[in-house]
Amino acid sequence: MMMATYTGATIVSSKRPVNEKRCFSTESAKPLKAEDALLVQDGLPKFHSITPASVSPAIKQLLMAANLNFTTFEQSLDKKQLSTYSTVVEQLEEMVAPLDYAWGVTSHLHGVKNSEALRSSYAAMQPRIVELYTKFGQSRPYYEALRRIQADAAEWGQLDAGQKRIVSKSVQDMQHSGVSLADEQRERFKELKLQLAQLSTTFSNNVLDSTKAFSLVFDEIQQLSGLPDSVLALAAQNEAAAEGGVKSATAKTGPWRLTLAMPCYLPVMQHLKDRTVREKTYRAFVARASAGERDNGPLIEQILKLRSELAGMLKYSNYAELSLSSKMAPSVEAVLKLIEDLREKSLGPATQEMAALAAFANSKGHSGELELWDVAFWSERMKEDKYDLEEEKLKPYFELDSVLGGMFDLADRLFGVSIEPSEKGEVEVWHDDVRFFKVFAQPNPGQGEEIQESANNQKQHLASFYLDPYSRPADKNGGAWMGTCLGKSKVLGTIPVAYLVCNGSPPVGDTPSLMTFRDVETLFHEFGHGLQHMLTSVPHGGAAGINNVEWDAVELPSQFMENWCYDRATLFSFAKHYQTGEPLPEEDYQKLLRLRYFQAGSMMLRQLYFARLDLELHSSSSSSGEPPFSVQKRIAKDYTVLAPLPEDKFLCSFSHIFAGGYAAGYYSYKWAEVMSADAFAAFEELSGTPTTAEAAAAAAAAGQTEPEVEEAVRSKGRAFRDTVLQLGGSVHPMEVFKQFRGREPSVDALLRHSGLSSL
Repeated sequence: MMMATYTGATIVSSKRPVNEKRCFSTESAKPLKAEDALLVQDGLPKFHSITPASVSPAIKQLLMAANLNFTTFEQSLDKKQLSTYSTVVEQLEEMVAPLDYAWGVTSHLHGVKNSEALRSSYAAMQPRIVELYTKFGQSRPYYEALRRIQADAAEWGQLDAGQKRIVSKSVQDMQHSGVSLADEQRERFKELKLQLAQLSTTFSNNVLDSTKAFSLVFDEIQQLSGLPDSVLALAAQNEAAAEGGVKSATAKTGPWRLTLAMPCYLPVMQHLKDRTVREKTYRAFVARASAGERDNGPLIEQILKLRSELAGMLKYSNYAELSLSSKMAPSVEAVLKLIEDLREKSLGPATQEMAALAAFANSKGHSGELELWDVAFWSERMKEDKYDLEEEKLKPYFELDSVLGGMFDLADRLFGVSIEPSEKGEVEVWHDDVRFFKVFAQPNPGQGEEIQESANNQKQHLASFYLDPYSRPADKNGGAWMGTCLGKSKVLGTIPVAYLVCNGSPPVGDTPSLMTFRDVETLFHEFGHGLQHMLTSVPHGGAAGINNVEWDAVELPSQFMENWCYDRATLFSFAKHYQTGEPLPEEDYQKLLRLRYFQAGSMMLRQLYFARLDLELHSSSSSSGEPPFSVQKRIAKDYTVLAPLPEDKFLCSFSHIFAGGYAAGYYSYKWAEVMSADAFAAFEELSGTPTTAEAAAAAAAAGQTEPEVEEAVRSKGRAFRDTVLQLGGSVHPMEVFKQFRGREPSVDALLRHSGLSSL
């Protein structure tokens, strides 16, 4: 998942000359006064010194400076008849960077170190941030300056493709910010943006609080029959950490506290034999943030209403049309066609899968209809029976450090980069669990100028990233995402720094963090986002990395990386038992490959359900006045096999579209997955990434020796880097894909990877 914020977070000192290169030091900084922590921007964030109380004073100071500087900037633009890229775009980039940085760090902490004090500071400053950035977006002098750049043949002719894309996208963004509206309408537009930002923040806080509020405590281990030992240990750890909990709780003696945090909730639904507890837990999960003072239901209606009004002010029929006007998909109709085509492929198999699951459950002693809180439990039993594989028993083979090592080796193999950890304490972090890594170019890994060794024969430091791997339900949002700390910018002299955030199971006692295979896929997914951000070769901040990439294309590198979890060489490089060092048994690997197709129709239909519901909420229903939960029930009839509960309010925790960047854009996952599957197929066609013995034999039969195949894989990996990962937002994503693949994407690989190609 990508996190969307109002600003990109780029470090720059307000007193630094434009052409001065910034040098980053990872040495521990001297103690700072808290009030200066967000203002001293000569390196990485000073997380040890940042406090909730320091946020408002720092942001106020930076807002005042940005306002004054922007007023002067507008006045200078009004006086100029000619405009250049450097005096318009680059000057604004330099001007807003200090505020971008400070608010970016604050927003990040709001997601990973939430507290009442930080919420208060964030809520106090957010309206002023929104107001200022709306002012930027509605600036007539800046808008006219951009249009002059477009109209000046000499100036336009000397810009490269990335700079032209930045100018053109900026013009469109300003049009979407209401720059062309009459004064009275512009004021209303500002009100809408502010209200939407505040509602989004409240929505997110309500989800976090309601998730934290629910827990079930058990004193007798018999009540938790079926739960794996690792989950019992986590439940005991939850109890020991809870306010008023038993600090001496252990996995063997309890008490045990079950929560709605995913590392606990999912195993409960999959393994707990007590059906009554599963039902209670499931009902709580689908009803999060739907009652009392944390009820997001009214917020959803307000958000949809305001988005519809905003779209209407910009002459769009609905918010979905506005959203797609800046995306890769050509129209709402084109997206609906993809969704419907895939629904036709997946509904039949999903229906058959559910019937088979019900029959299996009944054969094993289940009585009555299969309910929603039974599906995950009996699916696990069916997998164990059909494939003789318990995924929980595979966790010892997926220890976090080992998985990281294999993932980094893959990055070296494909993209020619080495990744090295920093020493603990070398870089300030927001929690002791957080790690910091540096990304270096290997000698001559490709053709791009950004991947050569530096002139003094030292390894070239390309980028860095923080990794926050574990769940912390008390103060950290659920899910997984990549966020931007710093972006690449020639003007600012910065190199990329990313935040990679997951919510995996933490170490328990002497046992390290052990991952499910799905956790492994999630880590690879977020790393893919990070690679696009970090390996960019675009020097212009506005188009470097993920910036300026159409939203429905940003999932291409992330979903591409997920495919490598099934690659033999990659998987066996890290799938080793954390105690014995023994590799994952071959038969278990083959079972994992087959499991990829287990209930594939159901999994695809679920994603299509979310995508279709999102589009419906932001298109026809927004003008018809149909209540959101009625829309949910109507769409569910065509996109679910087991209907949601009458009281299902999952929309109240659908943060992707109500508190993230996926409003009228959730379809992006499937749109990009078409491209990511096709991109991975380019490697499969080399027979260099065999996932079965038969595929390896086919490569040998074709006369390809292992060194030849490996060289082909590395060459194709460099091609992927030189296009998808390096070009960022400087080129339209369709052109980027065609440069890599030689043609437009085909849906065939996605259907094959999903086991639906024969339907």
